[in-house]
Amino acid sequence: MDTYKFNDKEINWQRLEAFDNFQYFILNIDKTNKIIDLLFKFEANSPIVLHRHCALNHTFVVEGEHCIYNADGTLKEVRPTGSYTVSPPDIEPHRECGGNQPTVVFFSIRDPGNTTYEILDDNQNIIATFGLAEFEGLQALQNK
Repeated sequence: MDTYKFNDKEINWQRLEAFDNFQYFILNIDKTNKIIDLLFKFEANSPIVLHRHCALNHTFVVEGEHCIYNADGTLKEVRPTGSYTVSPPDIEPHRECGGNQPTVVFFSIRDPGNTTYEILDDNQNIIATFGLAEFEGLQALQNK
């Protein structure tokens, strides 16, 4: 069986200055149906900020291993390349990252309202929220 490596060299990866260990690229925003399609590239073994998903997420691991950690730092789940998952909104916060290599994951976020993600500090206090409007703003900056 042939093995192929995902070539992301032509993707104009974006960063959020306040958050480390990942990059993103917004593929499409369907305002009518409130669907955000984007790629996340997670650094290897470096979990991102604590957060919770407030919307339905469909994910597909394009390359690498998608590692999900509970708020206390224990490993919750490892999703290998090719994994497709449908995850409902979840009040339990978590962190995520790549396994032993950078990992690319396609997310299709189905936004139920104003908040898609809640970003939390280590005491689980909300420090920021992201919703459809914030993703639209990021997409406008990305396309400049």
